[in-house]
Amino acid sequence: MTTEDFSSTAPTGEPRSSNPLLGSSNPLLSDLEQEVLDEYSRLLDNVNKLSDTFADLAGSPASLTLDGLRLLERKTATVYTLLKASVYSIVLQQQIITEGEEAAGQQQQQQQHHDLYGEGVSGMTNMTFGGEGDTMTQ
Repeated sequence: MTTEDFSSTAPTGEPRSSNPLLGSSNPLLSDLEQEVLDEYSRLLDNVNKLSDTFADLAGSPASLTLDGLRLLERKTATVYTLLKASVYSIVLQQQIITEGEEAAGQQQQQQQHHDLYGEGVSGMTNMTFGGEGDTMTQ
């Protein structure tokens, strides 16, 4: 792991103090403990960024926020429509492929059936029935 400088400024603008336990050079922590602390540090940074974003939103006029949300809604609706169309296209392609495979399988079965039994049927066409009873002559 690399040593990172986790000192930054708080949302209020005052500098944060650097924690001596953060960083990979501390021999008192196991690797797992160090990873957990690093994850908490990243989470803290993300929460602070979110707090800054909320502060910016609170300071801006509501009309700008609403315009941004409307734009986001349109983009989301477009993405949803495209995703739905893509899924429908994939399902339709799979259905066409499956039906094609089934038709090819049926055709192959018919061909095999014809190959097995077709010879016997065509050979029987040359047979004629005799005059009496159930006897057949060729």
